[in-house]
Amino acid sequence: MEIKKGIAVSPGISIAKSLIIDSEDYRIPRRLIKSSQRMVEIQRTRNAFKDAIGELTQLEAAHDRSGGGKIKDIFAVHLRFLHDRSLRKKVTDLVHAESVTAEYAVSTVLREIASHFAKEKDAYMSERAADIYDIERRLLKQLLGKKREDVGHLTEEVVIVARELSPTQTAGFDRKYVKGIASDAGGRTSHAAIVARSLGIPAVVALEDLTEYTSGGDIVIVDGNRGIVIVNPDDQTIRQYEEYSKEFAELEHRLDEIRQEPAVTRDGTEITLLGNIEFPNEAEVVLEKGGAGIGLYRTEFLYLNTESEPTEQDHYEAYAETVRVFADRPVVIRTLDLGADKYTQSKRFAPEPNPFLGLRSIRFCLQNLTLFKKQLRAILRVSVLGEVKIMFPLITNRQELMQAKMILHDVMEDLDEESIPYNRNIQVGIMIETPSAALTAYSLASDVDFFSIGTNDLTQYTLAVDRGNELVSMLYSTVDPAVLRLIRNVIQDAHKAQIDLSVCGEMASEPEYIMLLMGLGVRTISIASPMIPEIKQIIRSVTIEYCNKVARKVLGMDSERQISAYLRNAARKILPEAF
Repeated sequence: MEIKKGIAVSPGISIAKSLIIDSEDYRIPRRLIKSSQRMVEIQRTRNAFKDAIGELTQLEAAHDRSGGGKIKDIFAVHLRFLHDRSLRKKVTDLVHAESVTAEYAVSTVLREIASHFAKEKDAYMSERAADIYDIERRLLKQLLGKKREDVGHLTEEVVIVARELSPTQTAGFDRKYVKGIASDAGGRTSHAAIVARSLGIPAVVALEDLTEYTSGGDIVIVDGNRGIVIVNPDDQTIRQYEEYSKEFAELEHRLDEIRQEPAVTRDGTEITLLGNIEFPNEAEVVLEKGGAGIGLYRTEFLYLNTESEPTEQDHYEAYAETVRVFADRPVVIRTLDLGADKYTQSKRFAPEPNPFLGLRSIRFCLQNLTLFKKQLRAILRVSVLGEVKIMFPLITNRQELMQAKMILHDVMEDLDEESIPYNRNIQVGIMIETPSAALTAYSLASDVDFFSIGTNDLTQYTLAVDRGNELVSMLYSTVDPAVLRLIRNVIQDAHKAQIDLSVCGEMASEPEYIMLLMGLGVRTISIASPMIPEIKQIIRSVTIEYCNKVARKVLGMDSERQISAYLRNAARKILPEAF
């Protein structure tokens, strides 16, 4: 039994067989085996070579019948390598000498050979490196078997185990079969973590070396409440976690009973609870969980989940589906936030040395006006169907804001000329996600109808911590005193300007931070739909007077650790099952 501690990013408990998901180019981690297992691994190696030869022989015969001469020559080269006894001996010797898995030995030996070929000056010889990598992948396919099963065609419940997951991969998981997620990399607010929480899949990230201790088919427990992953648990641990899972399910059922109750504090202050979504079909879930609308519609997944760039009509239909669910309730549509760890299918982004500080979000839109205007047209067209609002992300200064608004007005003029109806008084807001925007919020407030504080990026940029990097994840905290002072500054400036304000970052989805946010003056919160009942229970259990006391106490502290402990203890008294 192996117990690993990481960062809990999506609550819940799952127990299932592991499914290893790795990039084809990701090097297999070094995993040691017992001396008694060496002969088993050596036999697996021999079987892999035998099966790879059989597979290639069949392919060669098929192409021979179809007259594929050049392809047949390539297969012949690969077969010569696979039949080479010295190659096979190098692999099995490594397994025996260092007590490593067959996968690691194959990957290590083949990549050393590929590297040798790549250094050759002769073009023909250097090109053989590609053949070696292809052979490596073929052998690994044989060795990994079900561990590289197509995630899109699952037939049994699994826990996904990976070095790192992209938000696109995570968004494509079928909740019917994917019951848990565990990854070596990632942070609490990495986009893959946000998607997992939105989908309601228990997840733990920043486990560092979990993939080294896990094989496909191992029983894995994912504890998304405590941030623990257990590989090959004993029977007693399984029974214990089955009981935990039952208790958590009972808590969720109990909380669902208050989903239609108002989010009002004990002393009568109403808090507006909205939902964050990526896809139109999530709107119904927000409504079912008791959300009063959509506070953050992340629209970039229209681009990430399709083979071609979406049309204006694709945008319109996706937004219209959501707006119709909420009728006269607010739907805040954020314009594209592409870049950093979110890329389009067409690879329109050139490689950047530091993408999180590069051409992303509103910067990308301002340099790609055709794409930007297409989205704005769709949002304006759908604005006649309900209470639609537009929100620009990652605004860093007033110049960017004025540029974005100018383009919006250009699109309005185009629609006027075409006699296409839209809401001329549509509200326009911005996300406060950078220290520069937070420090000049007083100036930006005069040109917008509302602020929404994006605590994920605001924390990342304030603390200079990559929120998806497990090596520095321990430094990332939304309750760092520096971050809290910026948040308070924005709230105060919004109140002075008499404009609406919400918090839509993952901080708002954490039960322990809700009393602090309310004490700082936040009255609108937008969160992942699975968290709405929990957050509503916190709100209904406290008074604003008490929340103000909590905020004053926290603002007098100068240690992130002290703040976190204090807030967690305060929330645990109200909702102990969540902790």
